[in-house]
Amino acid sequence: MATTSLNSSTELSRSLAASIRPCYQRIDRSRRFVCRLPSGSFTNKFSKPSMEVRRVRAAEALKGRGGIISMSKSESGDTGVGLTYKDAGVDIDAGSELVRRIAKMAPGIGGFGGLYPLGDSYLVAGTDGVGTKLKLAFETGIHDTIGIDLVAMSVNDIVTSGAKPLFFLDYFATSRLDVDLAEKVIKGIVDGCQQSECALLGGETAEMPDFYADGEYDLSGFAVGIVNKDSVIDGKSIVAGDVLIGLPSSGVHSNGFSLVRRVLAHSGLSLKDKLPGEGVTLGEALMAPTVIYVKQVLDLISKGGVKGIAHVTGGGFTDNIPRVFPKGLGAVIDMDSWEIPAVFKWIQEAGRVEDGEMRRTFNMGIGMVLVVTPEASYRILEEAANGAYKAYRIGEVVNGEGVSYS
Repeated sequence: MATTSLNSSTELSRSLAASIRPCYQRIDRSRRFVCRLPSGSFTNKFSKPSMEVRRVRAAEALKGRGGIISMSKSESGDTGVGLTYKDAGVDIDAGSELVRRIAKMAPGIGGFGGLYPLGDSYLVAGTDGVGTKLKLAFETGIHDTIGIDLVAMSVNDIVTSGAKPLFFLDYFATSRLDVDLAEKVIKGIVDGCQQSECALLGGETAEMPDFYADGEYDLSGFAVGIVNKDSVIDGKSIVAGDVLIGLPSSGVHSNGFSLVRRVLAHSGLSLKDKLPGEGVTLGEALMAPTVIYVKQVLDLISKGGVKGIAHVTGGGFTDNIPRVFPKGLGAVIDMDSWEIPAVFKWIQEAGRVEDGEMRRTFNMGIGMVLVVTPEASYRILEEAANGAYKAYRIGEVVNGEGVSYS
């Protein structure tokens, strides 16, 4: 797709290119050595007395164990060695070290999107890809939804600051251009833009002979949104006692596929085999497109009480939720407050993946987490109970940094 240029915005584009500061994010866990740029039913098991007990226990546990707590299989007596993301070729700790080093060169990084001041507003930008989920697209032949994943990864990031996506650009690269295949991919991008109500402003198609395997391609995308300066969601007002609301995912979304593919190979099953206990194939379950949360999140923000938002991507629950908290605060998560999708249960069982590894790699069925006031949580959960959408009360903010699970 040829790059679109707008003469009326040339001066603005030059200004942005000349003055915007770099803003890096966390590593995309689906790929190695690639740094990401800024890119059911209502269940309430949290009575006030039980939450008070959880707060005390969580605070004590966080203080005693340095913040991150999960019951792994090895802790529960299973001495078998399970698969890890690092085994699959993705070193989360190395990625975190790279981000730390980049932070020295570009202070102010760490948000889900990069903010650029423009009058009374901020432009909010994000960029991402879909990682090794592309490998499954090649193997399954499902190419018409991978573009939805591409758009979702960027627009879901920038909406965490309260920004409304304005436009999206894509980059499609391949060794030999297959026009029919490329059309399917771009159709998915168009669908994703329609779901997030942003314009597909343009893009770039790169044909690079001998660079990719025959029939394969790579994708990246770039989204820009806008939010008033006095409406930015930044997490600064979060306090202990605020509530975590989880919005359900469609499955694995677009992170952790290096580990997924290793588990698949280890299991002896193929993508055409049925997901155990379900009516879909593994290929269909794993290729389910990423949920685009833009409309729902902006609607919830407009009603008030939303203090912070975390897009659960690479790093899972463990790394992403604390990113929106002020220093000194953490979270206690009730893992029984929503039904974990069958695909994650299969991944864990087939790969003997420990609990902590699952929670640091996958979204576990919750793709977006909102930190809201208790009052707002009642309204959101009541609307969910009435069928407006699905949302779960998955936990609470507590004193003490990190995430604990109950």
